[in-house]
Amino acid sequence: MPVETRGEAEAVHARFEATVLPHLDGVFRLAMWLIRERAEAEDVVQETFSQAMQSFHRFEPGTNVRAWLLAIMRHVRANRQRAQRRSPIDTGVDDFVERAQAVEQTPQHVTEGEVLAALAQLPAGFQEVVLLADVEDLSYREIATVLSIPVGTVMSRLHRARRLLRTALAAYAESQGIGRRGAREQAPERPQGDCP
Repeated sequence: MPVETRGEAEAVHARFEATVLPHLDGVFRLAMWLIRERAEAEDVVQETFSQAMQSFHRFEPGTNVRAWLLAIMRHVRANRQRAQRRSPIDTGVDDFVERAQAVEQTPQHVTEGEVLAALAQLPAGFQEVVLLADVEDLSYREIATVLSIPVGTVMSRLHRARRLLRTALAAYAESQGIGRRGAREQAPERPQGDCP
């Protein structure tokens, strides 16, 4: 492998800064959502960008840099979890799914905070796929690359996650008197009498 001159190294560093650094805030937001501890999220993001710099020569220009960074972040996070002997990402998925009920449509009168609270209740594996698809706007193929799972699994997991979100939001809406049942209960009574 040829030794880089100082000018070549500076050019690589400049390309890295122009290509990768604009995604720092987005990667940090996702890390904060998934990890929920600022210090740990900062460490994961720092290690992610350090590894990205070390392997930048393997990045293929023209491909999705966000997906590449998120795949690195996921590996960093998984390695840290293994080192700290944490439970795997999908722990609790089956219990959560068993409690969920199928709901046909998402209530229309829920706030962003309520959606975020419902998302936070999902198991981490479902949160991840929803965030990558609906927030980061990655394609199924890009999500599959980031999560190292087949595209079919991405599609299935995303479908189940969205169904669970609809269920959680419908239950919340109903408890607040929003939606079909709540609307019927709160509808004014028609006056009795001579009305046609």
